[in-house]
Amino acid sequence: MRIEFIRLQNFKSFKDVTMKDIPDYCVVVGVNGSGKSTLFDVFGFLKDCLTYNVQRALQTRGGFTEVITRGAAKDAVISIEIKFRMEIANANRRVTYIVNIGKKHNKPVVTKEILRYKRSRYGSPYHFLNFADGRGYAITNEEDFNRPDEELDREEQTVGRDVLAIKGLGQFERFKAASAFRELIENWHVSDFHINLARGSKDAAGFDEHLSVTGDNLQLVARNIYENHRDIFNKIVDAMQRRVPGISKIEPIATQDGRLLLSFQDGSFKDPFIDKYVSDGTIKMFAYLVLLYDPEPHPLLCVEEPENQLYPMLQEHLAEEFRRYTQTGKDSQVFVSTHSPDFLNAAELDEVFWLVKSKGYTAIKRARDNE
Repeated sequence: MRIEFIRLQNFKSFKDVTMKDIPDYCVVVGVNGSGKSTLFDVFGFLKDCLTYNVQRALQTRGGFTEVITRGAAKDAVISIEIKFRMEIANANRRVTYIVNIGKKHNKPVVTKEILRYKRSRYGSPYHFLNFADGRGYAITNEEDFNRPDEELDREEQTVGRDVLAIKGLGQFERFKAASAFRELIENWHVSDFHINLARGSKDAAGFDEHLSVTGDNLQLVARNIYENHRDIFNKIVDAMQRRVPGISKIEPIATQDGRLLLSFQDGSFKDPFIDKYVSDGTIKMFAYLVLLYDPEPHPLLCVEEPENQLYPMLQEHLAEEFRRYTQTGKDSQVFVSTHSPDFLNAAELDEVFWLVKSKGYTAIKRARDNE
């Protein structure tokens, strides 16, 4: 599945913005404070709503009054609308998910939650999930396309007023679109890589399949790929050899005292270097390749300013690797924010959006629309 459209209303600095025809690989630029991190946090907010509830997700961000756009009307709601494509009943369908969050009796409430798509080429989109203030219905046989709309089975439900209906319904496979959207949001990954956390030996005990947000488990994930997916690990090393001059071999090494570190072999020297002594750029490039060659890639990946500590020539190579990630055939999508002209130059015109903040509100513009 792939996100094609996002509309935000009254979400922090986004008073009313729309992103249309979103590509698989999306590069976002803008000055500091223009809203790049806020744009990525839309997915984090939805993930927190699913993991906990709306009130908890808001409190993490300072509460309802800090999330809703400043100056919004007293009865205004936070509105998030996302359109994505997915396969349902052997047809590629455009699904729309809308959630509105308001405040009643000084508490956050989901005032509207809708999931809809067209059952046929013609006609209006059908509401397969429709909730407001904790009450609503879901269609239990949405893939029964032989039945007319009025004969579909509705299941009336009651949920907490600050709980998303897809939190519960998305656990059941019979709610096809809700389940797919929940899985997308739950497996969303934002990368906030820290060189100092990725360096050095780690406790060899444990087993990690995916790189963490900060990259502090790089050695454990590299060992997992090395031991269980050697063909993929070889591809990572091959990519490093092509991207970073001198690198000839990389291996996870377990020490006698139960620690784990990474060994980098420079072809010019007899003895390898442990990761503590290789350059920041080398460690960062390797970490991003471990993330981008994940045997089970994230459906939605957000990376903020990957250019830090990277030599300008490497930024073009990294941009190519992000684009390759979206072309693996597993419907993966990447959003990247950057301040680097070198990284930006490696993007294509259709891939670039830029944010402009004026009078406290952010607008989203597209490079291809500007002559």
